[in-house]
Amino acid sequence: MAKPLIPPASEEFHPDLEALVKFYNETLGFCPNSVKTMYHRPAIAKAFIEMNKTVMENKGRVTSDLKRLVGYLSSRVAGCKYCQAHTIRAAERYGAPADKLENIWEFRTHPAFSKAERAALEFALQASAQPGEVDEKTRERLRKYWDAGEIVELLGVISLFGYLNRWNDSAATELEGHARESAEKWLEKDNWSAGKHTG
Repeated sequence: MAKPLIPPASEEFHPDLEALVKFYNETLGFCPNSVKTMYHRPAIAKAFIEMNKTVMENKGRVTSDLKRLVGYLSSRVAGCKYCQAHTIRAAERYGAPADKLENIWEFRTHPAFSKAERAALEFALQASAQPGEVDEKTRERLRKYWDAGEIVELLGVISLFGYLNRWNDSAATELEGHARESAEKWLEKDNWSAGKHTG
């Protein structure tokens, strides 16, 4: 069990944190400890929130639940258990059907996923590797099903979680109870555990 590198900032001492708490109460049902740790430098937390809002906003075919599933696969490749729990919970809250949540690792063949979703999820896997491994076949499939703006949205999600994966894995951010519940519900068969994020 690892001790978190950075303690979450307290709302009691940072009244402006309340606005961020409200935003996340709507999206996740709680304010993540990751954001509270960023709030030791409020400008970083606020800039992150604006980036998060912009990247995760749904204005078209790249649906809110697909964005969260892309974030999950990206986090799984990076190995961040904290972000895996958060993204699977968010996918659940944004309406991802149970057959997608239960079969995310079978996206290449499972009938719950469309060809366009398969292209996006394959891109997430390859783009999240270090170094990136996006091959020409994947690029071609991505361009077949998604336009330039939609690809920017998908890459924005992958890049946003690159930041979050690095932040939370390095800081051993303590995982919140609700996120743990969702991860245990949907990721048990994938041998998910909170690991260093147990606090």
